[in-house]
Amino acid sequence: MILQPILDTPALFIYETKTLVISDLHIGIEKELREYGIYVSSKTWMMQQRLIDLCEEWKPEDLFILGDVKHTIPSFSYYEKKEIKNFFEAIKEYTRIHITPGNHDGNLKKLLPNDIIIHPSDGFIFNNIGFLHGHRWPNEKLMNSRYIIFGHTHPSIQLTDRLGLPNMEPCWVKGFFYKDKTNEKYKTWNENIEFIIIPTFNPLLGGIAVNKEGIVGPLKNIINLSEAQVYLLDGSSLGSIGNL
Repeated sequence: MILQPILDTPALFIYETKTLVISDLHIGIEKELREYGIYVSSKTWMMQQRLIDLCEEWKPEDLFILGDVKHTIPSFSYYEKKEIKNFFEAIKEYTRIHITPGNHDGNLKKLLPNDIIIHPSDGFIFNNIGFLHGHRWPNEKLMNSRYIIFGHTHPSIQLTDRLGLPNMEPCWVKGFFYKDKTNEKYKTWNENIEFIIIPTFNPLLGGIAVNKEGIVGPLKNIINLSEAQVYLLDGSSLGSIGNL
């Protein structure tokens, strides 16, 4: 099974099923930033066009969005209502869309076209791969799949330049689960299962430095983060988190 991170892009392509995977759009975050005095133009159209370009190039049969489609909690703003409707009306012309909701996605269904497929927030399986947002424990079926892919953490790596100044770069994180800790949580699970944490699709979002702060969500309690491998969006391998 080939799971291919797309070069210089926070998106994953699965060749066998012609599936494109992204996470964390946070449509509407601009409104919150303006409330803090930070004025930026909407990135929804940019994400929409970027996704259309990916669909035209890779021709996916399915698009999986792993949660946090919108930003406002618990409901939504008029701004989000308009942006989300336009976004999905454009994208659904290119592929079949699946969403597993995240912690920001309360009342999301009211904003979506009827033909968008909504999965449970504790995840779903497709071709022996588990998908979820990451703010909830995955159900036991997911833990018996070959891979589990999630977002939520906004993974980044903190690097230091020649002047000793910190620099944050979005990244992919791939690794395995602790056997003893996972046994305590699940009756059955695939001991060879690997996890992949996907970077955020929205460029406005900040990141969590996985080599300094770890990750967020319940899965942090059972994954072996120190031995997990880190990759930048350009494909560079930085080795294990424990050695950074």
